[in-house]
Amino acid sequence: MPGKKIIIPAIVPAMLVFLISACSTTLEAPGIRVKEFKEPTALSPAELQAQQQKEAEEIVRLSQVKENSVFTERNRVPEYIIGPGDVLTINMWLPYSFTSADRYRFFEEGFKQTTYTLLVRQDGKISYLFGDDIPVSGLTVTELRTLLTNQLKTYIRNPRFELFVKEYRSKSALLFGQINILQQGISGPGKYPLMGKTTVLDLIVIAGGAISGRDTANADLRNVEIVRKGRRYSLNLYNAMFKADVTQNIILDDGDIVTVPELPTFGERVYVFGEVNRQGIYRLKDAYDLLAAIGNAGSTTAVAVKSDIKIIREYRERPSNPIILSANLDEILKRGDLAQNVKLRDGDVVYVPRQVIGDINEFILTTTPLLEYLLKYPRGYTDAYFLNPANKLRY
Repeated sequence: MPGKKIIIPAIVPAMLVFLISACSTTLEAPGIRVKEFKEPTALSPAELQAQQQKEAEEIVRLSQVKENSVFTERNRVPEYIIGPGDVLTINMWLPYSFTSADRYRFFEEGFKQTTYTLLVRQDGKISYLFGDDIPVSGLTVTELRTLLTNQLKTYIRNPRFELFVKEYRSKSALLFGQINILQQGISGPGKYPLMGKTTVLDLIVIAGGAISGRDTANADLRNVEIVRKGRRYSLNLYNAMFKADVTQNIILDDGDIVTVPELPTFGERVYVFGEVNRQGIYRLKDAYDLLAAIGNAGSTTAVAVKSDIKIIREYRERPSNPIILSANLDEILKRGDLAQNVKLRDGDVVYVPRQVIGDINEFILTTTPLLEYLLKYPRGYTDAYFLNPANKLRY
């Protein structure tokens, strides 16, 4: 043991010198010199807006596709596309042969059921009793049924059989992040087979749902990331869940990687809801005033009433009589009236309405259930409030 303490320090520097000298002789790319490195030029506001608009349009397109490598629509019905690795089952009803030995058995029992379990080979073909090397990859179940029916008519006048996919193995998606692990069944982060037309929310629900509780690291559904063929997209599933904005709910394709990140641990926080593109909870240091809060939330939607934005303040301290501030975002953007740009405080709720709020008392009455749960249990509000349709804001 004493010898090792002396030998190891002597060997390690020698190895490092050898490795460094070897690298210096084999690697010719020195990297970018510090003095020559230049930070990427920041996009102008117009370029940034154009980039965001392009990504938003791409997300909308991906949420409305009628086919991809996983499924295709036939007569407005999505059907799974068979591929290598899938396991098919054919249940076939064959008549007994008319030999003297079993002639009476045919009249007594009619047909005999035979089951074939077939693996789609890597060449995309299957083989069974009535056909060898039948190409099936790229076909839907309906198309394959038609193909097999025509082939079986060579042997059977009126073929009777049923065909279905027993195991879906050819297409899959990876799911990572804050996903519940249930006590029974397959759940949690992992690799999931795609069995047809499947959205991001479908996958999260199938896997056990997003984590949401008071004592756990909760899911941030405002920034769900999907990676497809090297491109990254950011989705706000709050809008898909709470505002029925299906354009944020991308339809998955084979090989997609979905990550549900952890909701940051907020010290001081601001809540932004209503007609904004990314509803959610934001750190006060990022959303320090009205413009910053709206900017973090992805700006207002096309139907937002920007002239009547409400900031609810001190609800936790005085729930029966909170401070309700009204701000006119149009005055800030169009006339430069920075007096409208309210400095926000910890716990402020910024609400962008869909129509002008005429009665403040009714507005407070309507939003009270939301505020009660939102400010007391911010990490679990999705379970107790938003999943109840009766509690949705009417403004």
